[in-house]
Amino acid sequence: MKAAIFVGPGQLELQEIPDPHAGPGEVVIKVGANTVCGTDGRILRGEKSKGIDQGVVLGHEFAGYVTEVGSGVEGFAEGELIGGVPTIPCLRCYYCQHGKEHLCTDAMIIGYRVNGGLAEYMKFPREAIERRTVFHAAEGLTPAEVALAEPLGCVLNGASQYRTQVGDTVVIIGAGPIGLLHAQVNRLFGASQIIVSDPSEPRRQIAEQFGATHTVDPTATDLDGFVRDLTDGLGAHVVVVCIGHPGLVQQGFEIARKGGTVNAFAGFSKTSLAEVDPNLIHYGELRVTGASNASRASHKRALRLIGEGKIDVKSLHTHTFALDDVVEGIEFAQTGEGIKVAVSPDGK
Repeated sequence: MKAAIFVGPGQLELQEIPDPHAGPGEVVIKVGANTVCGTDGRILRGEKSKGIDQGVVLGHEFAGYVTEVGSGVEGFAEGELIGGVPTIPCLRCYYCQHGKEHLCTDAMIIGYRVNGGLAEYMKFPREAIERRTVFHAAEGLTPAEVALAEPLGCVLNGASQYRTQVGDTVVIIGAGPIGLLHAQVNRLFGASQIIVSDPSEPRRQIAEQFGATHTVDPTATDLDGFVRDLTDGLGAHVVVVCIGHPGLVQQGFEIARKGGTVNAFAGFSKTSLAEVDPNLIHYGELRVTGASNASRASHKRALRLIGEGKIDVKSLHTHTFALDDVVEGIEFAQTGEGIKVAVSPDGK
């Protein structure tokens, strides 16, 4: 089969490798869609390689149809559409034992240590089936919608860190796919004002469709002043940084109100360092949080919200590339011309 192989930092090659087959406890799917993450772009640019095994098939936002069920596996049948959380927790480490399995120190991560979804077929290892990281899709969903439960699960994890309350003012910096998901989630959680900051006019218009009550071009309007004007000079209850530029962390501190929360959701380059004014944290009693990955519970919740129509991910999927054009697809996803790009074996 064809598969996109991580050869080394900044190197991705489409290669022919043996088709996977289901051994005892395993399940094989024909990939229906693997959506492209910003992290895939960082991998392609050579900005991220830590924790990724050379020779692995990339792709961690995946869904497909069961083609083979190994002996001893129950609850899966050929033809079913399934997806899963890429982080397979060890269930033994400190974090797994203390309710933080998404921070597992010995996780098997699909697309990093286990072959992922940028291929024609993909195999779920026995550990994924036994530890219940694989989920059935609700009837009527497309593979791309099921794959997008992965980033939504991560957003739900982030939201559990910054804890929006009904009536809050939330500022989301960045109107990429992740920022648009945060806008929808905060609308669902009852935020009264959702302010999305992005220099792209088309993206700002899309953000309004996904629940933003206000949008700002930060290159033309002072974001801090805009937020203060809307909040009687107080600032935002919650600020979510969805773009991996270090300077935006400081901006988040500046526009948060005293006692507010700033969430560094975006992934940053391993060489990135941010200069911040610690007095804003000290005197403002700010709460600073991060967000990394998603637990099984977050992923399952994401699939349920998608299946119930509470979160619209279908409209986020704007472009599909064939596996033969995987590098072009990842590069296109970084241009901002579309919203969410999927890669499928046949490009459909």
